[in-house]
Amino acid sequence: MKTNLRIKEVLSLALFLMLLLVPITASAQPKKPNIVLIYMDNFGYGELGVYGGGITRGGETPRIDALASEGMRLTNFNVEAQCTPSRSSIMTGRYPIRSGNGTVPLITGMYGLTQWEVTMAEMLSDAGYTTGMSGKWHLGHTEGRFPTDQGFEEWYGIPNSTDESLWPDQAQFNAVVKEKLSPYAVPEYIYSAKKGSKPEKVKVYDSAMRPEIDREVTDHAIDFIKRSAKSGKPFFAFLPYTQTHMPVVPSKEFKGKSGNGDWGDVLMQIDAYTGELLDTINKLGIEKNTIFIFTADNGPEMLPGHNGWSGPWRGSYFTGLEGSLRVPYIIRWPGKVPAGKVSNEIVHEMDLFATFASIAGGKVPSDRVIDSVDQSKFFLGKQEKSNRDGFIVYVGNDIFGIKWRNWKMMFKEYDRGTDEMKTYGFPRFVNLYADPKEEDPLTKATGGHLWVRWPMAELLTDHMASFKKEPPIKAGTPDPYKP
Repeated sequence: MKTNLRIKEVLSLALFLMLLLVPITASAQPKKPNIVLIYMDNFGYGELGVYGGGITRGGETPRIDALASEGMRLTNFNVEAQCTPSRSSIMTGRYPIRSGNGTVPLITGMYGLTQWEVTMAEMLSDAGYTTGMSGKWHLGHTEGRFPTDQGFEEWYGIPNSTDESLWPDQAQFNAVVKEKLSPYAVPEYIYSAKKGSKPEKVKVYDSAMRPEIDREVTDHAIDFIKRSAKSGKPFFAFLPYTQTHMPVVPSKEFKGKSGNGDWGDVLMQIDAYTGELLDTINKLGIEKNTIFIFTADNGPEMLPGHNGWSGPWRGSYFTGLEGSLRVPYIIRWPGKVPAGKVSNEIVHEMDLFATFASIAGGKVPSDRVIDSVDQSKFFLGKQEKSNRDGFIVYVGNDIFGIKWRNWKMMFKEYDRGTDEMKTYGFPRFVNLYADPKEEDPLTKATGGHLWVRWPMAELLTDHMASFKKEPPIKAGTPDPYKP
């Protein structure tokens, strides 16, 4: 009898120890964080309250301002000068000229990323993530070039740009559609798509839908986040919103809410939608294991009546000026990213590829040139300095200059994206600490600092040498593509 009791005691102790070991083993493998990436469209540096905007622009942004206090805010986060190039850069971790997307598609109907490119979504999917996108793509609108062909498991949104919402209201455009003069001179549609299936047209993206689409984008993203959280897998939710690309029109829900016009209404709308996403994450209890980022693809619009505000910087998008290159960037990861931190270190949007790979256990391709730099230690507060000193400034496929630390050396420039291009016989040198608006590029002070051209020249020399190793893909290159 005593022997049986002894056996039971031993078995009970063994079972107890096994139960203890289960959580210990699981905790040895840290759970991969979810990633929510908000990516505004043509959203100037100075729009948010925490960046000097908000009430000064007619619409408060309290939820996003609070987000900045809960995480890190960058004052020197840089992007490309146009929509398609920026989206190519953030998705591939490469300068957009490499993928054949150096400019927006003005005359090339078949454009976007070839299947050979490895996107952020594909990299995260391979690392075990569920991937979903809601919003504007602008990296291809033909077979094989939609988001669900490039690593996203689902997508709801538009393939191209918001100015196309104005087309269906024009009699001349509708007449041209009937004439079938071009396969691309057609109304833009809002699509719904699943990986492995052909994207389905949901409805025409016209002036009636333009104010309401970001409401739908938010709703689809929230639904994706809820479903993904239940699955137990880490998720990547990408929200490339359509605001504040022209035409800037608020939804009916926010029309007149600020009392200060459409722009103030739209700022309140953006803040409210961001708040809804944050509330969803909090209610699901996953906020401590979710990286939440708010940023944008470009600086402000260049067209009068729709142009935004670049804060202390000069210039619209489609230029190489700081107003084009710098956009808001806020990242929150509770307990990981230092709360309330503000940094003026240079980071480029392409760096998110290698950074996410490092954090999520993804793989950065080794069979091609990758320009992305891993900034994980910088974001996590393990080092004060960014791992990037500078980058090549492109506008379209043209090299306009080099940005290095607090200096710029510029060979070309536009004052506004629609202006005539200036080409300089002698480069313009700008100290951004002394001349943040880039108004006095050749002064007595800058004349004594022309030594800065040498570290900048190293950046440019290395960059140009990389094209010998891997020539750029030509715009409009069809699939299948292999270098």
